[in-house]
Amino acid sequence: MATKYTQQSNGMWQTKVWDGTYKANGTKHRVSLYSTKSSGDLEKKVNKFKREVEKGQVTVKSDMTFMEYAKTWSTTYKAVRSNNTKKMYSNVIDKHFAPMMGIKLCDTRRTHFQELINEAMQKPRTCQQIALTFKQVIKAAVSDKLLPASAVEDICSGVDLPKYRPGEKRALFPEEKEAIKAADLLPREKAFVYIILGCGLRRGEALALTIFDISLKKSELTVNKALEFGVNDSAIKDTKSINGERTVPMPPYLRAFMQEYILTLQGTNLFTKLDGSPITKSSYDKMWRSIVKKLNAAAGGTDEFPVITGLTAHVFRHNYCTNLCYQVPKISLRKIAELLGDTQKMVMDVYNHVMEEKENVVDAVESATAL
Repeated sequence: MATKYTQQSNGMWQTKVWDGTYKANGTKHRVSLYSTKSSGDLEKKVNKFKREVEKGQVTVKSDMTFMEYAKTWSTTYKAVRSNNTKKMYSNVIDKHFAPMMGIKLCDTRRTHFQELINEAMQKPRTCQQIALTFKQVIKAAVSDKLLPASAVEDICSGVDLPKYRPGEKRALFPEEKEAIKAADLLPREKAFVYIILGCGLRRGEALALTIFDISLKKSELTVNKALEFGVNDSAIKDTKSINGERTVPMPPYLRAFMQEYILTLQGTNLFTKLDGSPITKSSYDKMWRSIVKKLNAAAGGTDEFPVITGLTAHVFRHNYCTNLCYQVPKISLRKIAELLGDTQKMVMDVYNHVMEEKENVVDAVESATAL
């Protein structure tokens, strides 16, 4: 629809133009533009303004502070995230963004970003979380027309972060594998260990399983949810991503064990507290400590001189993927990623060293260039 220009009684030309934002009721928010010269001059201003709107250069005037917007962003845009993710964002905003108190969002500069990083420089992982949260807040403010499109580049680029080296991932050690076969584990403990060993599930995915997710006939289990711990409770949530929903084959030892284990359950959940109530963080931690203690004893260790240390549920997942990677090309990287409920890029990024170990460059070149 053509823009309407109105000449006021004082001779000034005026019109209303959409500024790229919307009102609370969903209708377009418009601003007034004026010209004291002519309707033609006003039309030039309108066209220029429209171009700026298209480029994201027009912003809504606001006195909102950075902290006010960050907290609104967290509760509004991250409401559907997992409790642990929401806690991470809240901790960063409340604890590490505190120096931004009183600073208007529109006055946010790169120096503020760098100062926040500098305050946490001794904690590289925390700096990563600060940077992740800060950048998302700025990008959201741009989308909400509270900051110009150039703000992401102007504020977020060129910030120096300390190098972060994640803890080294490892597979199971030989003594740990032998201990699994020899340890005197309770049925519930053995079920959990066998599932994360034989199917590579994440901890929350394994704990959320029910009897309806197990197909003894097809010898496979289905992952379509995960368990999330609260302070003193737990709740079912969606898998980590869309890729997380998958069907995984069960190795023979797991199928044989599950056939007997399912018959002993009082309800439909594979894992509960010993009294049958939903498993909590404290009850899981108690179960895992018992598992590690029994594995350590089976490996010949004691409480004072443990043989098995640093063992977590995620080590089993890493062991699963590592051993699958050694099976390439019998199995493709795409299929490995599918079984893990992750992306092929993740498998390549994390396990590329395994693939390189498998390479035999000389034989490959000779085969490829043979006459």
